[in-house]
Amino acid sequence: MTSSIFAPNYKSEPYWWEAAPRPVLPEVTLPKQVDVLVIGSGYTGLSAAYETAQAGRSTLVIDAEAAGWGCSSRNGGQVSTSIKPGFSDLSGRHNEQLAFGIRREGIDALDYIANLVEGEKLDCDWSRSGRFHAAHNPKQFETLAALPKSQPKGLEVPMEIVTRAEQRKEIGSDAYFGGLVYPRHASLHPGKFHLALLKRAQTAGATIVDQCPALAIERSDGGFTVKTPKGLVQARDVVVATNGYTGPLTPWHRRRVIPIGSYIIATEELDPDLAHELAPTNRMISDTRRVVFYYRLSPDRRRMIFGGRVAYMESNPDICAPRLHDWMCRLYPQLKSSKVSHSWMGFVAYTFDTLPHIGKQDGLYYAMGYCGSGVSLATHFGRKIGLQVLGKAEGKSPLDNIPFQTRPLYSGNPWFLAPSVWWYRLLDTLPI
Repeated sequence: MTSSIFAPNYKSEPYWWEAAPRPVLPEVTLPKQVDVLVIGSGYTGLSAAYETAQAGRSTLVIDAEAAGWGCSSRNGGQVSTSIKPGFSDLSGRHNEQLAFGIRREGIDALDYIANLVEGEKLDCDWSRSGRFHAAHNPKQFETLAALPKSQPKGLEVPMEIVTRAEQRKEIGSDAYFGGLVYPRHASLHPGKFHLALLKRAQTAGATIVDQCPALAIERSDGGFTVKTPKGLVQARDVVVATNGYTGPLTPWHRRRVIPIGSYIIATEELDPDLAHELAPTNRMISDTRRVVFYYRLSPDRRRMIFGGRVAYMESNPDICAPRLHDWMCRLYPQLKSSKVSHSWMGFVAYTFDTLPHIGKQDGLYYAMGYCGSGVSLATHFGRKIGLQVLGKAEGKSPLDNIPFQTRPLYSGNPWFLAPSVWWYRLLDTLPI
């Protein structure tokens, strides 16, 4: 693929910013003192801020970039029940009761975001369209086909087996070997969803200040002193809500999350008949590869939004766009002549145990590590950590302060990422 794949009006920024540009917030003087200071204005931070502000706590949210500049306005907009490890895996690590509770958190997260969006009528192109999870080889289809009958009682989620002979009803491609439909999974416009959460937090009374990084956090009488370029702020409680953008400000957290770039392209507008052929049921689509691809039609069903990991190390989205286009065309040969209008990337935060983590460390509250499923999980756990700041029982989670693993010699720079991607990509070529 060459530069000819780029449309004349190509932009190296998220497609989502067309309908939901990053907000221009009014200049405000930082308060000298607040009850709660939240670092990070993504889904986690805004959900936490809403809870504390709604409860009458003076709440300040600060961000180093424009509000929602990170993955909250850069993700694919897929909404699922995704807690990565299965029940048997979690039972082996912990115990059955804790495993059950952790798996329930994924189900509860989907229910919470659905009730939030539908109950408060948030403007975010919400659709309960479902997700088609495709098997990239026959062995993976066997594994998927066994799942509906092996769900533990109380953790059941609706699933529908789709054979390879039937999959054209779900996807206009013959590149897969069948798969599973999760009919309760959903989609939304991530940029619009972020703006809705921002407005919601502001309406509750939270102050949002962007372009204002936290430079240092020090303990002080009655809480913490947070240093910013716009002045010092005394805060009784501090919430770290930085996820894939966690940096040297909080080295303990930085050693425990792995920032991984996820790259996405959007095509130019497609012929409506072609768009319908690609995704007849308008579902979200993902596959069983370890180096996963995820894709969908845009909310207006006129573009393909195609994401995945196509580089061993982090790279410029302009460089990754041709590689993503090539992979997209392997799955959808019909799109070979379709050009790329937008290309972008964002950092998701993986963890060494592939679980999200929530709790309190050295006095700082945190919620992070959503492992690529942050739309529902960040919103859910942001709410939970906000409730924990308030001391409310509803904020408790089975994930509270479970061991947040790190590794020797890891300080936040994932030097092992390139060999890991190489190894997983090799496994994806094998019939296992």
